Amino acid sequence: MAFAEGLQSALDDAPFDIAPQTPNIGAFITGLDLRVEQSDAVIAGLRAALLRWKVIFFRDQHLTPDQHIAFGKRFGPLEIHPLTPTDQANPEILRIIHDENHKGSENAFHSDVTWRPEPSLGSILRAEQLPEVGGDTLWADMEAAYEGLPAPIKEKIIGLKAEHNFLRAFGHLIDESEHEATIKKHPKQYHPVVRTHPETGNRSIYVNVGFTDRIMDVTKEESDFLLEFLERTAHTPEYQVRLKWQPGTIAFWDNRSTQHYAVSDYFPHRRVMERVTVAGDKPFFDESA
Repeated sequence: MAFAEGLQSALDDAPFDIAPQTPNIGAFITGLDLRVEQSDAVIAGLRAALLRWKVIFFRDQHLTPDQHIAFGKRFGPLEIHPLTPTDQANPEILRIIHDENHKGSENAFHSDVTWRPEPSLGSILRAEQLPEVGGDTLWADMEAAYEGLPAPIKEKIIGLKAEHNFLRAFGHLIDESEHEATIKKHPKQYHPVVRTHPETGNRSIYVNVGFTDRIMDVTKEESDFLLEFLERTAHTPEYQVRLKWQPGTIAFWDNRSTQHYAVSDYFPHRRVMERVTVAGDKPFFDESA
C-alpha cells in the first residue's frame, strides 16, 4: 500500500519517537507531553503517523477534559455525539461507561458513526477508570483486510453501496414510539462498500456489523453472504493490534481505515473512557477495478 512522499517526509522529520507494534497497524508515540500545545511540526508528524499506522498510542498522558479537547481540535472540528447528555459541561467529550449493567454491549468490531453522512475522521480515547485486569481494545486494519480479499470478491464489491442505520446499534436505547422521528433526524446513509481513503488513496472494507444493514443492488442472499464474509475479515489476527490500557493511556485511531473492538472480560468491574471525535468527510465512490 502506497504512502505519499510528503507524508513520509513528515514522518521522517517528526520530533518524537515511533515504536511500531505490528508491520501494518499500531504504533506507540513517545517523547511528547500532550498537556501542552503542540507545534505544527508535531501535529503534521502525528497526522502522518496516524495515516501510516492507522492507530497510535500514548502512555502517561494525564490530560484534563479541556486539554483533551484542545489536542483533538488540532486535527479538525470535533463532533458532538447525539447520545451525549445535553447538559454536559464539555459536549465534545463522549463519556463511555461499562459495568455490570452494560455487559457485552460494546464488544463487536465496528467503525464509529458510519450512520452519519460524513462519518468521523478519527477518535481520541483516553482511559479514565480501568479494571485491574482486562478491558483491552483491538483494532483491525481494514486496508490490509481489503488487500487480502479473493479477486472475485474484490470485483464483485467495487462500486457497490451499503445502507448504514443509526437504529441498528442504538435502537434499543430509544423507545420504539420514537424510532420514526429518530430516523428522520438521522436518516439512513449509503456509503461505498469499498472506501477510498481521502488522504492516502488506499482502499478498505467499509461495512461493519454495528451499523450496516445491507448491501444495495444485490439479492438479499448475496447481501447476507457478502456482509458476513466482509465483516469477519476484521477477526483475522494478522490484521490486528491489541492495546492493554494503563492509567494515562491514549489511543488515536483513523476511523476511515480501521475497525475496533472493546473486550468485555472485566465485569463486574467498571471501565470508564472519554472520547473526542474529529469530524470527517463524505466517503466517495471509486468504481475503477
